[in-house]
Amino acid sequence: MKKILSIAFAAFSIFASAQISLAGKANVLIPTSSATWKNLKTAATTAVEQNGKNITGFNVGLSAKIDLPTSLFVMPEIYYTNFSNEVTVANEANAQAVTLKAKNSRVDIPVLVGTTLLGDYLSAYVGPVGSFNLTKDETFGSFVQQVNAKSFTVGYQIGAQSEISKFILTARYEGAFSKDQRKFINSVAGSNQQIEYDNRSSIFILGVGYKF
Repeated sequence: MKKILSIAFAAFSIFASAQISLAGKANVLIPTSSATWKNLKTAATTAVEQNGKNITGFNVGLSAKIDLPTSLFVMPEIYYTNFSNEVTVANEANAQAVTLKAKNSRVDIPVLVGTTLLGDYLSAYVGPVGSFNLTKDETFGSFVQQVNAKSFTVGYQIGAQSEISKFILTARYEGAFSKDQRKFINSVAGSNQQIEYDNRSSIFILGVGYKF
């Protein structure tokens, strides 16, 4: 019992002395295949060169940064995320390729743990992100969804941010622990066209924020 009380008192002391700051953040989402520097650099460069044509969506939300007495911090966040997946179906006989753009929305809740590297000028963080799907099952033209969308999926984020006065610049990679596999079938009689894609794709996130 004494050990439990000691641990509880120590935890209370740490959080009682912690400094908490709030910020509003907005990000653009760019699809990428992996978290390698080459892929992230290519995704960012393409976004600039193509005037953002490869940007697949955005999110906006609130972030709380809890600075602990050490160089560590905890950063829970909540975002409304809107993005799209563009999928092209291969040609059938005597038919043109079909491209569908599936729009999705969800609520993302990252819980990140980080450390300061150069004071407020540079910090790094990592942690899980839970996503609640807001988009209902849909039909696109003659394509009918066969596999129901998952209501909840889990991913992870790793990234860095820089605080300059009240402004925050962020860059992070998001991968997936669980998939959200979608499947659409062409309902036209005699057609064998179908679409399969993972709605929890890897993304590169670039954003700005402002501390209250």
